[in-house]
Amino acid sequence: MEDALLIDRLQFAFTVAYHYIFPQLTMGLGMLIVILQWFGLKNSDERFNHSARFWAKIFAVNFAVGVVTGIPMEFQFGTNWARFSTFAGGVIGQTLAMEGVFAFFLESSFLGLFLFGAKRLGPKKHFLSAVAVWVGSWISGYLIVVTNAWMQNPVAYESAPDGSVHIAHYWGLILNPWAQWQYMHTMIGAVVTASFVMAAVGAYYVLANKNVEYGKIFVRTGIIVGVVASIFVAFPTGDAQGKNIARLQPVTLAAMEGLFTSKEGAALMLVGQPDMQKMDMDNPLYVPKLLSFLTYHRWGAEVKGLDAFSQDLWPTNIPLLYYSYHIMVGLGTMFIAIMGMSAFLLRRKKLFSARWALWVLMLSFPFPYIANTAGWMTAELGRQPWLVYGLMRTAQGISPTVSAGNGLFTLLGFLGLYFVIGVLFLFIVIKTINQGPEELAR
Repeated sequence: MEDALLIDRLQFAFTVAYHYIFPQLTMGLGMLIVILQWFGLKNSDERFNHSARFWAKIFAVNFAVGVVTGIPMEFQFGTNWARFSTFAGGVIGQTLAMEGVFAFFLESSFLGLFLFGAKRLGPKKHFLSAVAVWVGSWISGYLIVVTNAWMQNPVAYESAPDGSVHIAHYWGLILNPWAQWQYMHTMIGAVVTASFVMAAVGAYYVLANKNVEYGKIFVRTGIIVGVVASIFVAFPTGDAQGKNIARLQPVTLAAMEGLFTSKEGAALMLVGQPDMQKMDMDNPLYVPKLLSFLTYHRWGAEVKGLDAFSQDLWPTNIPLLYYSYHIMVGLGTMFIAIMGMSAFLLRRKKLFSARWALWVLMLSFPFPYIANTAGWMTAELGRQPWLVYGLMRTAQGISPTVSAGNGLFTLLGFLGLYFVIGVLFLFIVIKTINQGPEELAR
């Protein structure tokens, strides 16, 4: 059963990490498409309308692959995690079903109107269809985050005689205090991804000296939105979510920060490697007392270390949790620097003559994907060893009749199938980018 548990966790980790490559771009692009469409409507500038429709084509391909990769992920609740579904299905089934309605009906229906209904709808209604696509994607995202937030901080539930749980207060579930900041942090992270992708494509056009007018629009839009989003993903959303963790999962905070011993005036660890044998940090580089201040707004506040908790409550892979968290934070800091530098050059009207800065923008687009993945790894590794925090351990949630061999077979199948899907996705997107938005203007 331990082998089956490992394979089941690996399979779900792979499918959810691969799947999230796509929703983060659609949720971020939804906002940017609305911004482009707004400027086109406001200024009667067809370049912005063509830009919006160009990105809507990429949105549509991204959305389709996101749906395809998302369906098997949700089926795993029944195939690989049957005991968890039996226990918690009365809660998470509600939000997952609602997410399906918004993703499949609202978002996809209005996406069709936006892509094919420009002439019939007219400018204003066409703009409203773009807004509906954006709103639908963000509502869908909220319902997924609410589902995860309940697993992190179970609220508004009641136990049934058979041991399962059900919703006791619907609005208590929807307004879970964990979900609110986690949602904003996740959505702003998606906007960061879309901003870097749009700026990267624009920088490519400018450097390649093709579609230059559109390239400059993409770069400006990506930078202006990206510099704001990069700041907001750190503060207030990231800071507030960190305080949620300190209040509701203090053992997770200790593991994330590599704090093995409780301490007043705890230092913020910048660099170091957790040594699980010595229960200490190797090669530490830290800022004294900063963790206490960031967590409790007092320089001398005590922050509980791992020694304050029983070891059976510790996250099961502390080094991986620590590195995931620090990769996310480190890349987030880099995003602020890149977008801040680009915004400065843009304001000084020197960006488009600074080819080195355009190269930086073009080559930076993979890093938000890495940061968002590391962020979700931090959330999920931090919850361990619990599947539902404080209620059900991960080892208790797997399907008893699915062997490790069965799980490994399907994992290998997913690896092969998703590789093919990824190649097809890249082929279509690269072809669309090479065609460029000027094709829409003809």
